[in-house]
Amino acid sequence: MNASFVHSFRHVRFGLVLSCFLFFGAVISSTVSFNVFAEDEHGHEEEPAQTINLSVKQLSLADIEVAPLTARFMDYQVYAPGEVKANGYTSYLVSPRIDSVVLRRHVTLGEHVSKGQVLVTLFSETMVDAQAAYLTDLSQWQRVQKLGIKSVGGKKYALAQTDHKAAYSRLIAFGLNEQSIKKLPLMQGLLGEYSLNAEIAGAVLSDDFHQGQRVVAGEALIELADESQLWVDASLPANTRLSLPMGTKAQVKVGDTLVAAQVAQEAHTIARETRTRVVRLIMNNADDQFHPGMFADVFFTFKTAKPVLAVPQSALMRSSDGDWQVFVEVKPGSFKAQEVSLGKVLGKYTVIGDIQADLRIVTKGAFFVASQAAKGAFDAHNH
Repeated sequence: MNASFVHSFRHVRFGLVLSCFLFFGAVISSTVSFNVFAEDEHGHEEEPAQTINLSVKQLSLADIEVAPLTARFMDYQVYAPGEVKANGYTSYLVSPRIDSVVLRRHVTLGEHVSKGQVLVTLFSETMVDAQAAYLTDLSQWQRVQKLGIKSVGGKKYALAQTDHKAAYSRLIAFGLNEQSIKKLPLMQGLLGEYSLNAEIAGAVLSDDFHQGQRVVAGEALIELADESQLWVDASLPANTRLSLPMGTKAQVKVGDTLVAAQVAQEAHTIARETRTRVVRLIMNNADDQFHPGMFADVFFTFKTAKPVLAVPQSALMRSSDGDWQVFVEVKPGSFKAQEVSLGKVLGKYTVIGDIQADLRIVTKGAFFVASQAAKGAFDAHNH
């Protein structure tokens, strides 16, 4: 046998071995691929859902309730915590318009006052100058009026009239009302004393000041509020998708009292402190039973636009894989788990999908059924 023949034979033998290796490799690869595709998305082989059998006694003790899953229109409520607040559009902050000293207070916290009622008396050096200028200009204007325009001339007459109007307007700007200005010529004693009166009828919500205190212009002394209508600020989670246009009806519960309210404003920003979306409602308070600062429970009522499959949240359980599932009644006392997809939350109910209608599912006691399923799975694996 020559060397050339031996060399050729070796090449043929090597080719046969390589072909066999590639063939068995393909078979093994095919088998592995088959096993991979046989597994579900969680990395394990799908197993038929086990049947959970419960005795009559277990059904009774666990208070199991079963109901048919049917598509229907859903009336549902969305809850939000709220707080009663003064109506900012009918409230009034009483503050001096010039630097002053508080002489006397005339009302107390919580008191109901009428429009025009005297609230606080103050003194101001600036007011001294303004009142003195007004009295001087008033006297000059009255004298010119008596003499008449023909006697004093048109220019002098107009100047006296303008000076009087300017002095009068300055007192109005400083916070005096028409009645107070009319009484100035009859005043006895020192100038500079003046009063702030109620611009609206309402309740005194705050009066954080003391007699003898020096206050600057614009500093709030008293807050008055007309409490016949109040605001309720409801705080919804920032990601809540609800259409709440002006006029949307709601129910507000304050203590044990339930009253109707409606949306007045909807904020388009998220509250920085609470990270919530604030919806403001208007609530009537004709009997004066509610006051700013009280906590409230707000309930918005809605209805679905079309029939939906929805289950109480107590019917939903997590599977061992972390998926959501419900328990379907196969026959009385026997149940099987079925995975479902979750949709919109409707108050205490949740819309579900990937399940056919008219199946009977466990609506109450699903946790007990799930525990029995877990126990059965443990026993099956551990014999």
